[in-house]
Amino acid sequence: MTGRAGSGADRRAQVEARLLAAAKRLLDRGAGFTELGVKLITDEAGVGRSSFYTHFRDKTELLLRLARTFEERSVRLVAAWQADDVAGLPGLVALYERLVALYREHAAVVTAVAEVSAYDARVRESWRAQVERAAEGARARLLRDQRAGLAPADLDAEAAGTLIVWGGSQAILHHLSAHGPDRDAAFAGELARIVWHGAFRRPAG
Repeated sequence: MTGRAGSGADRRAQVEARLLAAAKRLLDRGAGFTELGVKLITDEAGVGRSSFYTHFRDKTELLLRLARTFEERSVRLVAAWQADDVAGLPGLVALYERLVALYREHAAVVTAVAEVSAYDARVRESWRAQVERAAEGARARLLRDQRAGLAPADLDAEAAGTLIVWGGSQAILHHLSAHGPDRDAAFAGELARIVWHGAFRRPAG
């Protein structure tokens, strides 16, 4: 009985993964989210239309799941940097290089989230919560560095965390829309230096 149940769960997970991958491929090819019909997704995934509603309530739920995959990967990258007390500026540059690459890999999904956020409160609040969790992590690291005497005591960690994450996210999205991958390393390096010298190691006063 356990084996059969496990096999069913595996098949369910495989179908869900196919639907998510199909939707991402269609978005990557330039399909707008509003024109991304359920039939188009299921045809691309090679599954029946009824399978979609077995796994997702609607297209919006599927988009939120794609966005969550992006968030989970970004959280792992940032958490690894936050746990490293000796990486310094080179470590932050490497982090931003990885984040820019991740944003580029998921650019179509993030763009779709921004598109749908304009009129769907569920997507807007979910994305806001995702970015705010990252901002809280930045604030926690800034406060830790302040206690260790590394960041200036006069730094407002609340404001700085907001600027680093919310501002950084918007800057990355603009960069992706304006430049190709050949500019990613230079952009990531400049963003990392601005954050490092402007917040984490800003001179006191």
